[in-house]
Amino acid sequence: MKPDLNRQLTMRELIVVASTLFGLFFGAGNIIFPVLMGQMAGDHVWQASLGFIITATGLPLLAVAAMGMTHSDGVFELASKISRKYAYFFTMALYLTIGPFFASPRTASVSFEVGFATTSFAGSPVALLIYSALFFGVALALSLRPSNIMDYIGKFLNPVFLIFLVIIFVRAFTMPEISVSEVESIASYSNQAFFQGFLEGYNTMDVLAALAFGIIIIRSIRKLGVDEPKNLASSTVKSGLLTAILMGLIYFSLAILGTQSRGFIDVQENGGIALSMITEHYFGTAGSVILAIVMVFACLKTAIGLIVACAETLEELFPNKLSLKKWTILFAVLSFLVSNVGLTTIIGLSTPVLMFLYPLAISLVIIALCEPIYTSKHIYRWVTIFTMFAALFDFIKTLPKGIFDAIGGEAIGHFAEMFLPFYAYGFGWLVPALIGLVIGIMLTEKEKKAG
Repeated sequence: MKPDLNRQLTMRELIVVASTLFGLFFGAGNIIFPVLMGQMAGDHVWQASLGFIITATGLPLLAVAAMGMTHSDGVFELASKISRKYAYFFTMALYLTIGPFFASPRTASVSFEVGFATTSFAGSPVALLIYSALFFGVALALSLRPSNIMDYIGKFLNPVFLIFLVIIFVRAFTMPEISVSEVESIASYSNQAFFQGFLEGYNTMDVLAALAFGIIIIRSIRKLGVDEPKNLASSTVKSGLLTAILMGLIYFSLAILGTQSRGFIDVQENGGIALSMITEHYFGTAGSVILAIVMVFACLKTAIGLIVACAETLEELFPNKLSLKKWTILFAVLSFLVSNVGLTTIIGLSTPVLMFLYPLAISLVIIALCEPIYTSKHIYRWVTIFTMFAALFDFIKTLPKGIFDAIGGEAIGHFAEMFLPFYAYGFGWLVPALIGLVIGIMLTEKEKKAG
């Protein structure tokens, strides 16, 4: 029997896929960034939220659609369109970023900050050490012995988490301490709120996660009988829109929550501390305890998923090097060690890496989406080469001050401002990427004429 090339997902199937997408992308850590953004954006929170939502929901959706349209079986295969060596580099960088170097350690740091922000343990290195050791000890044990218990926790936690958030939103929005228009924006949010919000969305790492885990969604849709590239992409976009709408509403509400919190607290060091203080303000100690418990289990589930995914990917990339068990132990230990530098430091260290990787990920996704219309190996390669070169300047610009000064970052920045349009907004890679596109098209046409 021939497959139905016109097969599309039913509404029921769309909801099922949307639920899977939501589960993959919506982690407890994502909640802290729009809260802090709202605190800083003040009366410019609307523009900042729009930029944030585009990065945190729209781009991940496009990344999954791109993988579906190109029939890629993972980020390595998609990046191999540039070169096999680049695919190894990009896949390693991506998984280490969403794994043991940043995202996985952040799960322990976020849950610690939220759980202990208003206690005497706040900021205690010893308390964080003990907590992270217990956290990743449990994560490792469950990663080595997969159990349905985490699935049950996930199915229970998502509804509880969402209900609890809605209760906080209702309380805050019906009895606001201060009007959004009364809160003054600070830092870059004063004059470029949209662009700063767009860049803040990098911290969710959801575009990288979409490239890493998008194949899970693609396979789910294919199992339902949709395999034709255009229909596969269409089904992904439709189900993704449902997810994007829900996540967008949550992100926007969290940003407003952060802005209104300026009526009773100052801008905090990070969103985890701010969220804990907001919850205690509205619901007292009991509210903070409930939030802390939910966040701990939600972060634990995310940590297990990241550790297992990274271990399986590295074992596949480097066969016969380490066993799956040893990769799993290694990533759990690395995550534990990195988590002890603290949430604020982790976010600060991850920023330069994300400023470098995100342009590469975005350009790869856009080229892949255009593949059914017009693309070639030359376009993939030259766009990536020019994007990578320009992204290095954004990487340098966001390095910690000590390193930035040591390598002459100010002089490098002046050079970039002169030759890279939009560099001041964090988009210095955009014009170079377009130049790479033109070169790629020219080489493609030349090759066609020669052939």
